[in-house]
Amino acid sequence: MGKETDHLLRLANEVSKTQPGREMDLLITAGERKACALVAMALNDNDVPSASFTGSQAGFETDTNHRNAKILEVNPTRIREAIEAGMVPVVAGSQGVSSDKDVTFLGRGGSDTTAVALAHALEADSCELYTDVSGVFTTDPRVVSNARKMPTISFDEMLEMTAVGCPKPVMRSVEVAQRFRVPLHVRSAFTWEPGTWVIEEDPDMELAIIKAVVPDTSEAKVTVCGVPDEPGIAAGMFRALADAGVNVDMIVQNVSADGETDISFTTPTNDAERAATICEASAPGDSCVVSTDSDIGRVSVVGAGMKSNPGVAATMFETLADNDINIEMISTSAIRISCVVRGTDVDKATQALHDAFELAAS
Repeated sequence: MGKETDHLLRLANEVSKTQPGREMDLLITAGERKACALVAMALNDNDVPSASFTGSQAGFETDTNHRNAKILEVNPTRIREAIEAGMVPVVAGSQGVSSDKDVTFLGRGGSDTTAVALAHALEADSCELYTDVSGVFTTDPRVVSNARKMPTISFDEMLEMTAVGCPKPVMRSVEVAQRFRVPLHVRSAFTWEPGTWVIEEDPDMELAIIKAVVPDTSEAKVTVCGVPDEPGIAAGMFRALADAGVNVDMIVQNVSADGETDISFTTPTNDAERAATICEASAPGDSCVVSTDSDIGRVSVVGAGMKSNPGVAATMFETLADNDINIEMISTSAIRISCVVRGTDVDKATQALHDAFELAAS
């Protein structure tokens, strides 16, 4: 039933242009309710006493932000009662009830967040997140055949990986897990093999300078040329983007020349044209020219060890140069370096960096 949400969204598009948030939340969460009721039925048929619960029945209280609600509190009284009665509770993920008593949707990937929040509320030893891969790998195994599954990784490293394109687990769930110190076990839904533990501190942190290489081709670049180099201009443009709900990631501003500068930023590909329109409307004067480029990709190296090991950036840049891969943008954090390159170069860059940092070695 993995495509249920997409199916419900198509139905909404067929009947509504306005799509009120309250009604959309009630519609989208129907998929999870169907799934948990069916699972509970199947368990009962296999002599496993079970009961299904909606998000509100499970005690999830949220704010009133429809389509992307935030969890305020979890009061899992009925879940505890079911467990104490020897039943297996099946909870509909990604939903709750707002302070206005309306059904709310936690947003895409909210089921992982539901699981982590429930684990914390029940004081569980850990939270297992089952997916279609056997754990977290040093890079995308579809791109690099010798990618290695990591037995452990720290919360900080996992957050950086999810922030730059690693699809599993969802970044929001890792944030909740780190905040409440809930160990995560990311593992396969199809085998019993151990997966990857996401924990406070990786015991192997001292051994690995770089833990993973993360490719991402989900973003586009927007460039605004001829921006007046004056205080407040960039602030006004990015405020307009924020108010429109456009998520901005990497930002680069060039050195000013003749009182003007150029600003480039990345944003999800689906938002690129809308972002360009907003920039054209908010940029002052007639000299600004806005362009978009969807043929880009990003490759990032992540590792807590780089904080105390110089030379990671040099190795990364040299590796890309040796493979004739041009770097268009760079951003860094304490444990991550990201480079924007041509989209056609992402796979080659990923393989080259994975080899350069010897991540295939056990």
